[in-house]
Amino acid sequence: MAPFVKIDGLTFAYPGTDSRTAVIDDISLVLAPGHFYGVIGPNGCGKTTLLDLMMGQLTPTKGSVQYQGRDLASIPMSVRAREMALVPQVYNINFPFTAQEIVTMGRYPHLPRFAAPGEKDHSIVQEVMQSTDTLRLAHRSIERLSGGERQRVVFARALAQKTDALFLDEATANLDVNHALALLKLAAAKVHNGGTVVSVFQEINLAAMFCDRLILMEKGQVFAHGKKETILTDQHLKQLFDVECQVERNDFNDHLQVTFKA
Repeated sequence: MAPFVKIDGLTFAYPGTDSRTAVIDDISLVLAPGHFYGVIGPNGCGKTTLLDLMMGQLTPTKGSVQYQGRDLASIPMSVRAREMALVPQVYNINFPFTAQEIVTMGRYPHLPRFAAPGEKDHSIVQEVMQSTDTLRLAHRSIERLSGGERQRVVFARALAQKTDALFLDEATANLDVNHALALLKLAAAKVHNGGTVVSVFQEINLAAMFCDRLILMEKGQVFAHGKKETILTDQHLKQLFDVECQVERNDFNDHLQVTFKA
C-alpha cells in the first residue's frame, strides 16, 4: 500500500524572502493511511504551512510531496477536490450564501460541469448537516452566523465532499467543548471507516484524546513524530513549549492527559 503522504526534503520560503528564513526547513516524512494525525507545536512553527503544502495549496521551494504514490503537483485541482477536504482556520466569504448552500458546495467536485446537485447530493448534505448540528441553520445567511456556527457549517461542507483525506487546521478553535468533541468524533469515525485525518491542534489534550499519531514541530522542522504513546511525553513538551507538565493516562476517559504546572 502506498503511503498516504510522502514528503522528501521539503522546504518552503515565501517569495522574496531569504532562504535562511524558510517557514518549512528540509522536512522528510512518511504518513501511512488510516490514521488520525495531530500536528502540534508553538505558534509560528509552520504547522499551517505544512498542511497547505500537503494539499498542494502552496508550491515547495525545494523538495517534493507525494500523495498516495502520485506527485502532488501532477494531480489536477479538480481531482484533489474529490480526494482531499479542508476545514481551514479562517473561512472568509463575501456573499450571503445560506448555510445549506455552503455545505452543498462540498458536492460540486463530484458533479459534471454545469450540472445541478441531484437527489444523492441533497441526501448527503442533509446527512452531514444533521450530524454537525447545522440543519437548523440551513436557511440562515453565513454572514449572520456566529464564529462557532460558521465553523460547523464549514466542517459540514468538508464532510459533504466525501473524501478519503480530511485536513483540519485548528478546526475546533472557535467551538464550545460540546461541538468540538462532536466534530472530532466525526473525524475519528472517518478514520475508523478507512480514511485519514491530519489536524493541526492548539489544544494538546484534544489531540491526546483523538489522535493515534503525533507530529511535533519546532521552527519549521519536525521535532518528533510517531505513535502518540511514544511522542506525547513530559520531556518532549518541556523542550517544545518550555513548560512544566505531566503526561498520564486518565482513568475517567482512558486517554493520555497533559496536566500543566502554572
